[in-house]
Amino acid sequence: MFDFTEEQKMMRKMLRRWVDAELVPHVDALESEQMLPYEPMRKFIATFGVADMVRASFAKAEARASAQGSATPDDGGVMGRDPAMSAITAIEFCRVSPGFSMAFGASLGLCGGAIMRRGTPAQKKRFALPVLTGEKIGAWAITEPGAGSDAFGGMRTVARRTDGGYILNGQKTFISNAPYADVLVVYAKMEHGERPLRERPIHAFVLERGMKGLSLSKPMKKMGMWSSPTGEVFLEDCFVPADQLLGEQETEPSREGARDVFHGERTGMVPMCFGIIERCLEESIRYAKERKTWDHAIGEYQLVQAKLARMYVHYQNVRNLLFKSLWMQQNGVRMTMGEASSMKAYCAPATTEVAMEAVQIFGGNGYMREFRVEQLARDAKLLQIGGGTDEIQLVTCARALLQGDMVLG
Repeated sequence: MFDFTEEQKMMRKMLRRWVDAELVPHVDALESEQMLPYEPMRKFIATFGVADMVRASFAKAEARASAQGSATPDDGGVMGRDPAMSAITAIEFCRVSPGFSMAFGASLGLCGGAIMRRGTPAQKKRFALPVLTGEKIGAWAITEPGAGSDAFGGMRTVARRTDGGYILNGQKTFISNAPYADVLVVYAKMEHGERPLRERPIHAFVLERGMKGLSLSKPMKKMGMWSSPTGEVFLEDCFVPADQLLGEQETEPSREGARDVFHGERTGMVPMCFGIIERCLEESIRYAKERKTWDHAIGEYQLVQAKLARMYVHYQNVRNLLFKSLWMQQNGVRMTMGEASSMKAYCAPATTEVAMEAVQIFGGNGYMREFRVEQLARDAKLLQIGGGTDEIQLVTCARALLQGDMVLG
């Protein structure tokens, strides 16, 4: 796969029109935190019939359950099951507001997706359905203070069995949507006798706003991604009923499930990177043609040309990685963790470089908020940190090479 199909290109044009009409006018309000991203999210879900698709999927599952005993809905993801459509959605959002895309993906993709992959039919209907239809906002909570890249080993949140369920204690941080989340997928280590904390099994729990012992912080002040509210989750003797253990079984630890989400988060950043790079390159080319110094357009100067050329090289490489990922998904070829990490290790810093070069080409204007490259540069930096830092991606890739998990040629 080297390009989108004609149908997908038409869908992209429709998405571009929606973004121009419904998102662009609100970017300043979103960036100043005067407006939350959730109303535009719900408007998008309604406009493109996402809620109807999800409900139809659940209705089919219930019909199958009555006839065959199978009650597992279809994927029900954004824009159906076509990964290209989900990628196009992220691209178009990130051209204008990567923070909006982050909030959207954290709710429907990370939270809703985790429940859809690992939850029981009852949990999917009770918790995932309202998240996927936009009625409720979701959050996915694994990162802790002092346990970012070492998310599994360094985890200190614990779950203790008790009558009728579990008692959770701990803290999560840097959680997208946490301040306003209605449904949260929270990971904790199970009490396990004398077994060291680092080695204990990890399980996921589905929590709801208002539960006793669950506290959510105010939005954190960040360098970028201002359109994506980020906060902390505090658990103090929080009782979670047994039917809110994700999957309702302790026999299958959720570490692998969390790794699946990490994998998806890393590959899912590629279309975000592509959207930012594409917009920065377009704006830089336009500005290089219009801006004049010494009676010449700055695009005539070789140093500016070199910047544009390097930006285009990154654009091409990220585009190729995007279509490689889409081809693999469409053909059922699973990408290894090492491959996913190498992909993110290239795309994230490339995006930051392109965005910062766009700021440089714009000069003083690039440093001003009214010129969007300033916002895109701040937002791009998070892609080198969230979902695992650049350094961790390189270590993961190197280990995979040395262990023979990735084959050359």
